[in-house]
Amino acid sequence: MTQTRAAWIFAWALLAPAILYILVIVAWPLFETFRLSFTDASLRRTTNYVGWDNYTKIFDKDFLEIIMRTFTWTFFSVLLKMTIGTFGAVLLNCAVPGRHVFRLLTMPPWIVPMAIGIFMWGWMYNGQFGMISGLMQRLGLSDGPVAFLAYGNTAYWSTIVTDVWIGVPMVTIYFLAAIQSIPRDLYEAAWTDGASRWMRFRRITLPLMGPAIITMSMLSLIATFNSFDIIWILTQGGPSGSTTTMIIDTYSTAIGSKKYGEGAARAVVICIFLSLFCVAYFRVTRKLASSDKA
Repeated sequence: MTQTRAAWIFAWALLAPAILYILVIVAWPLFETFRLSFTDASLRRTTNYVGWDNYTKIFDKDFLEIIMRTFTWTFFSVLLKMTIGTFGAVLLNCAVPGRHVFRLLTMPPWIVPMAIGIFMWGWMYNGQFGMISGLMQRLGLSDGPVAFLAYGNTAYWSTIVTDVWIGVPMVTIYFLAAIQSIPRDLYEAAWTDGASRWMRFRRITLPLMGPAIITMSMLSLIATFNSFDIIWILTQGGPSGSTTTMIIDTYSTAIGSKKYGEGAARAVVICIFLSLFCVAYFRVTRKLASSDKA
């Protein structure tokens, strides 16, 4: 009994730092955000309880448009990252001379500080002296300067392209590691049976990459959904709100307008969406694990 109690105390002593970290860094800020979402907290000294007013106020037509824009922005960005990353990993896995150099060249977007990379893209998007606009004019694709960040549609897709550029290296390297873990015997057997390169990719590579694709898709989805730096540095949510996502709207409300209660309500909604993503991820991985055992 004494040894059991000592082991129990030792186990809790080991867990204590992690528990304290979760309570102080995670649980308390979440609780405080949830509490503020039911108040009219702002720069005023007095804070009043307003119930569900902040939630009913944000679910208007404009916020619903922001939600849809966030989901579409996230969907296209993650889809492009997964697609480019998959084929990039396959190409980097090919036995070609200098492939180590090509693998190294995929890293700069990931290594370069994010703010510097975003400012670089902002310079390239500039209509007067940007490289992309100048190249389009030289090729005859445009009659004059093209200010990509000045118009809603082009600004929207410009932020997606920048996010994809930053995120693709991590996806590519992760998928490359997944491909290299596939036994080579499977490819040799398929090649002996006369399977084409596309057939080997579709029947061997993609199915065995399934767990890696699901994991990276979820990680990329959460990171993209919460993406703030790219949009804020390039457009600050403009022009006319065409690139305003939920995280930008939350920041503008809570920090820009100093409406902490309304901003907290928006943060709670974001937390709910991300929690649903995580629940879906765990269910999918559980099904995959049960199917593998079967």
